[in-house]
Amino acid sequence: GDDTALDATELAGYELFKTSGCVACHNGAAVGGTTFQKMGLVEPYVTDNPAEGRKGVTGKDADRFLFKVPTLRNVELTYPYFHDGGAATLEESVEIMGRLQLGRTYSAEETAQIVAFLKTLTGKQPSFALPHLPPSSNATPAPKPFER
Repeated sequence: GDDTALDATELAGYELFKTSGCVACHNGAAVGGTTFQKMGLVEPYVTDNPAEGRKGVTGKDADRFLFKVPTLRNVELTYPYFHDGGAATLEESVEIMGRLQLGRTYSAEETAQIVAFLKTLTGKQPSFALPHLPPSSNATPAPKPFER
């Protein structure tokens, strides 16, 4: 509801993200993460990585290259991209996804706009303190064996 939350470039990227069809898979509160989709709908995804997607779990050939759609929250921080790390940058991943999933070639300006929007999905990272444990010694009690 904040009309000033996005600048003109980020807003243009958001509009492209919606109108291009990215929202068909990347939707909901986490902007994805809730469905499995085929990687390479319009053009096959070529990789040397042996990962076959859901086929590795189900054994069904129809599930080859069916992967869980990742959330785009904090996507700026989660490189390299794709199941095999095949895209090193957000720009490269936008270009690949546009071509393989949507049959679209984005201009450099459009790619920059979408990337600017994706970076707005980066939030504050949680922090937590690890407990401080005393060093172990010969007098430290041994853990109890696991019982079934």
